[in-house]
Amino acid sequence: MFYDTHAHLDDPVFAAELEALVARAHQAGITRIISIGTDFTSSEQSLRLAERFAEVYAVVGWHPNDAASAPADLRPRLRELARHPKCVALGETGLDYYRLPGQGDSSASGSNDALKRKQADIFVQQLELASELGLNCVIHQRAAFEDTLKLLEPFAGNVRGQFHCFADGPEAMQRVLALGSLVSFTGILTFKNGQNIRAALAAAPLGSFMLETDSPYLAPVPYRGKRCEPAYVKEIADVAAQVKGCSLGELAQATCQTAHEFFPKLA
Repeated sequence: MFYDTHAHLDDPVFAAELEALVARAHQAGITRIISIGTDFTSSEQSLRLAERFAEVYAVVGWHPNDAASAPADLRPRLRELARHPKCVALGETGLDYYRLPGQGDSSASGSNDALKRKQADIFVQQLELASELGLNCVIHQRAAFEDTLKLLEPFAGNVRGQFHCFADGPEAMQRVLALGSLVSFTGILTFKNGQNIRAALAAAPLGSFMLETDSPYLAPVPYRGKRCEPAYVKEIADVAAQVKGCSLGELAQATCQTAHEFFPKLA
């Protein structure tokens, strides 16, 4: 039994086959799927999916890549959504400097600085709301590790972060764990060029990480390059158990227990 702690079930590519998708996950031993919101509409859709499927839970929030279109104050609407009994965290939130428009173009530096400030503002709003509601945050960071830690640090006593799709090495992981947060690993763990991520997993104690697919992205080997889905946690778990030198049963118990501790409303 494993959980997929990060999937985008509201993605249009899944719309025509959600029943079959959830059934395939169940057949593969994936008994909980957490559907992640990226804006108000996506968050609402994830909550509806959580109402539709017993195995599905939701995270509500606003993604940094959509910061430009975010309202000035996200908190009133997110507060309403987060009170849903099957909302287990805030997010996906954080910082992403990798996809800034005009990246590398000096003439775009002013607008990029403004967008970075907007990303930081909506990240902090979601951290504040998570602290208020007693929930944790699902954190996206890409090319923004230092700034992400800097903004999270003042909340570390009240809010833990799941650094999802962790793609850095052991040193970065230890800094995340030092704040009381944790990491989660996707299909990248199985890639030939994912050795630094396997090294991070090898150094991560059981209880400090979870597994996820980030569906429909990042399908693990042997499905690399194809559309990912929650059933593929099994392939990620196979490699994770090898890296950790433990049985699948031990890995399942540890990662599921970690998920319940991190997502307090997960039943």
